[in-house]
Amino acid sequence: MAKRVWDEETAKQRIKSKIGEVQTVTIKEYVRTTDLTGLANGVAYRVDGVHLYIDILNIGDMLNVTAFEGETAHRRTLRFLNLHYRAVRNILKDVEAIEVDFHNQRLHAVFAKPYDDEQARIFKAVATAQLIRDVLTKTGEDGDDPLPAAKTRVGIDSGKALAVNNGRRSSREPLFLGNPANQAAKRAGGTDEGIYMTNVARLTAGWDKVLDVDATALTTTQIEKAQDEAELEVTVDDVVKTWKDELASSPIAKFEFTRHTPPFKTIDLEILTPANSRRQESASIYADIDNFTRYVADRVDDDEDAKDAVRCLHVLRGELDSVLHDDFAGKKIRFIGDCIHGIVVEGTAQTTDDAETAKNALLCAAAMRSSFKLALAELEADGVDVGKLGLAIGLEHGITSITRLGMKGERTRCCISRSVLASEAEQRQCSGRQTGIGPTLYKHAPEAFQTLFGTNRRRSDFDYPTAIEALEPKKEAKTASLGLGLLQTATVASASSDFSFPRTPAQPSRTQQGFS
Repeated sequence: MAKRVWDEETAKQRIKSKIGEVQTVTIKEYVRTTDLTGLANGVAYRVDGVHLYIDILNIGDMLNVTAFEGETAHRRTLRFLNLHYRAVRNILKDVEAIEVDFHNQRLHAVFAKPYDDEQARIFKAVATAQLIRDVLTKTGEDGDDPLPAAKTRVGIDSGKALAVNNGRRSSREPLFLGNPANQAAKRAGGTDEGIYMTNVARLTAGWDKVLDVDATALTTTQIEKAQDEAELEVTVDDVVKTWKDELASSPIAKFEFTRHTPPFKTIDLEILTPANSRRQESASIYADIDNFTRYVADRVDDDEDAKDAVRCLHVLRGELDSVLHDDFAGKKIRFIGDCIHGIVVEGTAQTTDDAETAKNALLCAAAMRSSFKLALAELEADGVDVGKLGLAIGLEHGITSITRLGMKGERTRCCISRSVLASEAEQRQCSGRQTGIGPTLYKHAPEAFQTLFGTNRRRSDFDYPTAIEALEPKKEAKTASLGLGLLQTATVASASSDFSFPRTPAQPSRTQQGFS
């Protein structure tokens, strides 16, 4: 099995190369003719729009329908998501919204139209959110193995954000960075159904502020007001009919699973379909750039400051991807805003080596933190304002399914399991200096890492030198002890009490390079 390692000098050269890719950055204003697909790395658009996040709340119930997370639970969950993704995709096209991302159970869309009318955009977003919620209550399935309707929670905010290229290699859809995207995501992050808006958006819509935006859903009267103002041309019945017609003409294939021969670095996500999905035990990693939302919000209005934000994001997430893909043979599923989601596996096509997977996943997380700190230092040395950024990392181990959902020609990646949800939850509980691990990965981790993380399974400043020192604490000590022992023997044998060897190793001892 190949050894997975991180090397500081290699990382430094990668980072310098990425900095060179964005020496020239252009900030443009979003206008009617702007095409946000296929953006170059050095281009960002300042977009004034309304951000909508929709979270399907009962995805966990789908995955936990049985005690064991078997193929049946995964098949039902993936079909559940696929049905809903098809319906939502049609709605967003009909209302001319920008589909940003559909990450498992969470959708992000942006409303840039109507131009020059923020209140109208908010009303349109609210009306669309209610349309989606109404449609998803009708897209369950009856029969021998019925699927439930989706339970949803919506978050909405409005304001300026930066649209940039969201990826490397084959994934280059637009990504929106800034406060409105983050605030909308937070409002969608609760447990109760309904539509939740920030006070910024409420005031623009002409509604009063509320004390607790996360506990105060829009009222029926407010939603009806938005529907009347938006005058959407598409109805629930229209969407459901189109959805049923599509299912009849292009039915969803049965989800069939095979195992991928490790490592995940070699998996081609673009060939996956429901009938050609992967499923095996692996580790899920979420690494989120902490404080990046405020960092962008403080810089979005000034072109020169915004350029630094684009440079910073390009270098940081690019290096995180390189650590995952190049150093530890993992696979990026996608960038979600300023967060990267990846998967790691070790073993054979028949069996996952759980212990080796857990160890290398943690080494990968540690290397990400070391590369992150190195990248910040290199960016600062190049004159880029990096603010006060941190990295929050969460990991968990479990049986995971990987596929693509949607219609042929426009499929979206999906990587789902209890462990995927748990790794994201671990990341969200961490500060910008912390790494958190789930109970299953903790069980499979080396004893040295279990000791390091403790019973709360969380550790601050877990970087690569710290990880290596935990795994090999005696190696340096043994070398020194052996050298001292030989030297002491020679001293005793000496005929002259005035002559002695210095009490130091006979050759330079190995030291760990990296950040403290």
